[in-house]
Amino acid sequence: MNYFKHHVFFCCNQREAGKDCCNNHGATELRNYAKDKVKALKLNGPGKVRINSAGCLDRCDNGPVMVVYPEGVWYTYVDKADIDEIVEEHFQHGRVVERLKV
Repeated sequence: MNYFKHHVFFCCNQREAGKDCCNNHGATELRNYAKDKVKALKLNGPGKVRINSAGCLDRCDNGPVMVVYPEGVWYTYVDKADIDEIVEEHFQHGRVVERLKV
């Protein structure tokens, strides 16, 4: 059994000036939003959801990205509405959000 039902890694990598990266697209802000939302819904903790920051996940062309384990589902997102949809559909109901998969 996994310690967390969903272990989520947000790429929050910041590259040198001029280089594209997830953090240039608000990754850290949206990771913080996701973490706060999961806590507010009481979805966090052992057996539930864990949100973590990650360094470069080597998917810059799809960025910003997150990956959800143990399923290994990769998502891209652009705003809080996308994060809300992932939290509701995937974390609460176990349904992959196909339109945001990369």
